[in-house]
Amino acid sequence: MPRKPYPSDLSDAEWTKLKPLLPDERNRIGSPREVELREIVNAVLYVADNGIKWRAMPHDLPAWQTVYGYFDGGARVGFGNR
Repeated sequence: MPRKPYPSDLSDAEWTKLKPLLPDERNRIGSPREVELREIVNAVLYVADNGIKWRAMPHDLPAWQTVYGYFDGGARVGFGNR
């Protein structure tokens, strides 16, 4: 069941523009992603929009540790080079 969207979530049009700028799953080294990149981006936007602590993220978004790992260590988890 899909979660209820937050006002900070990407629209389909925004995601269509952003998706080509993110790494392609086919070129990824390591284990397959367990969380969709769109949900990671939505979670980062939620934190930025609401000015909350990472640990205060709603439970219907990916785990805060996962989201923070993408945010803080982009090169280690597939967001590009630092």
